[in-house]
Amino acid sequence: MIHVQAALTGALAGGLYALMAAGLSVTWGVLRIINLAHFGLILTGAYLTFELASSWSVNPLVTLVVTVPGLFLAGAGLQWAFDRLNVTEFNSLLLSFGLLIIMIQVISIVWSADFQRMTETVNPYATQSLAVGGLVVPSATLLAFSFAVVLIAAAHVGLQRTFLGRAMRAFAQDRTVAAAFGIDHRRVGMLVAGASGATAAVAGTLFALETALTPATAFEWFGIVFAVVILGGIGHVLGTLVAGVLVGVTSAVVAVLLSPSAAPLVLFSLIVVALLVRPTGLFSRGGTR
Repeated sequence: MIHVQAALTGALAGGLYALMAAGLSVTWGVLRIINLAHFGLILTGAYLTFELASSWSVNPLVTLVVTVPGLFLAGAGLQWAFDRLNVTEFNSLLLSFGLLIIMIQVISIVWSADFQRMTETVNPYATQSLAVGGLVVPSATLLAFSFAVVLIAAAHVGLQRTFLGRAMRAFAQDRTVAAAFGIDHRRVGMLVAGASGATAAVAGTLFALETALTPATAFEWFGIVFAVVILGGIGHVLGTLVAGVLVGVTSAVVAVLLSPSAAPLVLFSLIVVALLVRPTGLFSRGGTR
């Protein structure tokens, strides 16, 4: 039973990994921007949720009314700057890493480098759980997984069935041809980056529901999130969800069967093998999906 519980917990945690990875995957796949500042946006969303809930006694989920539009504008603004500066894919990696360091330092100055966590009074989700048979599902983890499924499914439908989605896929495959058909790459880019910032806000809020915050947490996300992006296929939205669940289950089960310290070794060894077989990711067939 303990193995089943670990697999279930890992699968639900994988939903949060997928939500963190989705925005990064799409901006990389469509805009050819490796935006490490995305981790800073997630961290900012988490700290804003903590501040609003702790200081104003606002329900943590209600803080999304503030953080989602705020980080949408922040993401769009970053893309506007990248576009005006003609930042290349490789340079975006360096520039956005610098921005991430600045964001982490600002957060450290404002909230300190100490651990911060919402109290049970303002965050009831941290102590609530749902029992199904002999299994226990923490409410915060279940919420994160539910948000991930809904948002990623909506993004997939939008990419497949809307004009903006088709424009994004055309732009990702051939920018010159897309521009010849009247697609405004600057507008599309800012909308994509803004949507990525909005998902970062949601991911930050959901992370803050279940985990204590520290500015250095952003660095801890690198390995897992990039594993989900690469394994799911760059630009493949549904792929990030499946990859997130696979990564979550693998990490949790290995931690129980062997040890928590063995989980990263086994996980990334399997990822290396998977990418040797499918270099573009397990679920990528080209384009943005």
